[in-house]
Amino acid sequence: MSAMDDIVDQIMQVMQVAFDPTWGEAWSRGQVSDSLAMPSTHAILIGEDGQSLGENSGKAAGFCLSRNAPGEEELLLIAVKPDHRSQGFGRKLITQLVESARSRDVDRIFLEMRSNNPAEHLYRDLGFEPIGKRPKYYRLADGQRMDAITFALSI
Repeated sequence: MSAMDDIVDQIMQVMQVAFDPTWGEAWSRGQVSDSLAMPSTHAILIGEDGQSLGENSGKAAGFCLSRNAPGEEELLLIAVKPDHRSQGFGRKLITQLVESARSRDVDRIFLEMRSNNPAEHLYRDLGFEPIGKRPKYYRLADGQRMDAITFALSI
């Protein structure tokens, strides 16, 4: 098994338990793998002990995926297993993302989330500010539509 396959496996194991299917936010294995095949996409994994995971060094409790473009980074996905939430893992992942983005000369990090995402308080606490809204952007399983909010963090 390649290091890339191991990373994808770890991400998928977290995603399977972390994303509520109601919102349709989880990615498929193919989407994750294809994204990570691009040199501009980066993954950060955090272990069950709250420390960064290197290759083959433990079981992931959370991850984030981001995509880099000149001067900016987009947080594509972030997830923490339910039994590891409220322990600062999400904060650690975003802090590591900021440090990593700075090393790529990034000025701003963007993210987009559904309007009722419970992680909004974490994003705001870390300095992300709402900069836009896409009305009725997300289509829910029951056909209803929900707004998307775009946030940015200047670093």
